[in-house]
Amino acid sequence: MNIVKPDELAGLEWFKSSLSGGANNGCVEIAFATDGTYLRDTKDEGDGPVLFFLNHEWEAFVGGAKRGEFDK
Repeated sequence: MNIVKPDELAGLEWFKSSLSGGANNGCVEIAFATDGTYLRDTKDEGDGPVLFFLNHEWEAFVGGAKRGEFDK
């Protein structure tokens, strides 16, 4: 995972889950690229930090979430 510079984000198409939302807009957006996935907090409206995950890192994260590895 790496923090991304704003100029690296030009032309990305951002997506958020249709299940996201609520009063405080508490969700994240993702953008897919050839070499990985970008992740940001929607509350920052594009001005906050953006994380970048290589493909194998993203697959490990999503797999862990599906298996409940991050549940409290």
